[in-house]
Amino acid sequence: MTAGRGAETVPARAAMVQRLGYPVHEQHYFSGFVLNAEDRGQWRAIADAADAARRAGVARTFVWALPQVARDGFVAFDGEDAVQAFDAVDFPLAIGREAMVATEFSTQIVSSPSGHEQRASEWAEARMRYDAGPGLRSEADVRTLAEFFRARRGAARGFRFRDPFDASSAADGGLPAAGDQMLGTGDGVRRQFALVKRYGAGDAEQVRTIRLPVAGSVRVSVDGIETAAFVVTGDGEVLLDAAPAVGVAVRAGFRFDVPVRFAEDRLEASRATFLAGEIASVPLVEVRAPW
Repeated sequence: MTAGRGAETVPARAAMVQRLGYPVHEQHYFSGFVLNAEDRGQWRAIADAADAARRAGVARTFVWALPQVARDGFVAFDGEDAVQAFDAVDFPLAIGREAMVATEFSTQIVSSPSGHEQRASEWAEARMRYDAGPGLRSEADVRTLAEFFRARRGAARGFRFRDPFDASSAADGGLPAAGDQMLGTGDGVRRQFALVKRYGAGDAEQVRTIRLPVAGSVRVSVDGIETAAFVVTGDGEVLLDAAPAVGVAVRAGFRFDVPVRFAEDRLEASRATFLAGEIASVPLVEVRAPW
């Protein structure tokens, strides 16, 4: 059993182990892992090393450890063709306006024999689920959806979806204003600020990162004065032309979309469904960045 952090180590180690009398096809490759979250970019080298071990002919490859894999969202596909993870296209808006919405968290709950509970929240942010089925009103809608579904290859590719209830930085869901959401305070050096939307207040406040602002909708204020001296980066962050002074508040307003994918690889529809007044089901699920 061997361990490594880089792809270049695999052939050398395989040769060394083979010289000791163990043929490659009887070896198992046991990878390294990323200790610190800020170093998550190292997963690429680890994945490359595991692929190199497979190409060398080892019996099995293992990537560990589970806590770090889960923390960083590391995913590897065995023998599948690479696909584009995200398409910057909109779900058909007319269909999406009638979608049903579900907000979900993941909570581990342990109950004692006395009935007391300990609860651990596993997600820092909620994940959204939608069912776009109620928006299907005609055969033309079905054809539009089927074409969109095929272009995304089912669940393979993500896309932009407009939440019918929560798509604006404004508290009432209306037109965004430059002072809607607090992004941060200046330090005299920092120019880039992530777009966020805040829910609740105090210890119960939840901060949602917004990565898909609607083009042309972002408004920014610095020290309470609206400014046009900024650009929106490809990651959905605001980049100011000049760094705000120490303690100066940076706020923004915007409309935004949610990155989602089809929850299933199958799409079902029939004329009988519409004739009977039944609602088709088109489940969608939010995807985390990076897509």
